[in-house]
Amino acid sequence: MSVLVVGAGIAGLVCARTVAAAGVAVRVLDKGRGVGGRMATRRAGDAVFDHGAQFFTCRDPAFASVVDELAGSGAARPWFRGLLTFGGGTVDDGGNRYRGDPGMTAPAKTLAAGLDVRCAARVTAVSPEGPRWVAHLDDGSTEDATVVVLTAPVPQSLVLLDEGGVRLPRALRSRLDRIAYDPCLAVLATLTEPTTLPEPGALRPAEEPVAWITDNQRKGISPVPSVTIHAGPHTSRDLWHEPDEVVAGELIRSVRPLGVGAPLATDVVRWRFATPVDPLPERCVSTTAPLPLVFAGDAFGGPRVEGAALSGIAAGEVALDAVWRTGTRGTGHTS
Repeated sequence: MSVLVVGAGIAGLVCARTVAAAGVAVRVLDKGRGVGGRMATRRAGDAVFDHGAQFFTCRDPAFASVVDELAGSGAARPWFRGLLTFGGGTVDDGGNRYRGDPGMTAPAKTLAAGLDVRCAARVTAVSPEGPRWVAHLDDGSTEDATVVVLTAPVPQSLVLLDEGGVRLPRALRSRLDRIAYDPCLAVLATLTEPTTLPEPGALRPAEEPVAWITDNQRKGISPVPSVTIHAGPHTSRDLWHEPDEVVAGELIRSVRPLGVGAPLATDVVRWRFATPVDPLPERCVSTTAPLPLVFAGDAFGGPRVEGAALSGIAAGEVALDAVWRTGTRGTGHTS
C-alpha cells in the first residue's frame, strides 16, 4: 500500500478518492462499524435521526464538484436555503444547506464506493519501521504504507503517534497540541406527536443549554416524529459524566417551550470531539520527519463538512506528492 488513511469520515474518504483517482494504491481504516464519522444517521424502531452533522454548505468550487456528484447519485439534496438565525427563520446568504438522502451517512457511503475501506479496524499505534509506516491494530494485525494520513480528531491522532514512539518536529507538535475541541451531547427523542418548530423544521436557540434542534420527520428522513437535540458546549461539559437519563431529561425539559412534545423513547450520543475551537488556517499540515505524514480533517481550514472535505482534497494532493517523490505508487483503483 502506498497511502494509508486513518479515519473514514468525509476528510478521509475524499483524501482516499483523490489518491485513488491518480492510480495510487490507498486503503482507509476506521474503528467504526461504518463510514461517515460525524456524518452519522441512526435508526431506533421506526424513527430515524441525523445525530452528528446536520447539513453541509457548498461554497468552494472544489467541493461543488463533489456535491454535484452526490446530488446526481441521489445521496444529497437541498434542505433549506440561507442562514438559520437564532430563534427561528432564515436569512438568505445565497447558499443552500444540503442534507444527506436518506440521511447524513448517505454521502459518505457514496464516496466510499469503489475504495478499499476497512471498518471495525481500530488502530492503536502508528510507528516508523525502516522506510515505511506500520499501523498496529487492536486485533494484532498490521498495515504498512509509504505515507500515512491521519484524519481523526487531532488529540486521537497524536495518541496513535505517541503509542508508536513517534517524535514530531517540535514546532509542528506544539501547533497540534494547541488544537482543542468542544464536546457535544446529542439527545435523540422519538415523539408522540409532530413538533411545532418553525420552518425548515430546525431551530437554533439563542442561548444554552440547547444549541440546535432538528425535526427529523420534517427534514424528510424519519417516517415518524423524532428530534435531534444538540446541547451547547458549556452544557455538554457540565453534563458529560451524568447518566443518559439525566442528560435526556434536562434537554427535553429545555425544548418543551420551543414546540417539542413528550418523548416515547430517548437515547444519548456523546461526541467528545465535536467541533474544533481554533482550526488551523492551512487545509492540512504535513511532515517528512521521520516519514511522510499528513494531518487533515475539520481542524484544518474550517469546522464544517465542507472544510473537512477540502482538507481531504489537500491532504490527498500532499500524499500524492510524497508518493511520487519516493517512487512507490502501487496500484490503486476506484469506480
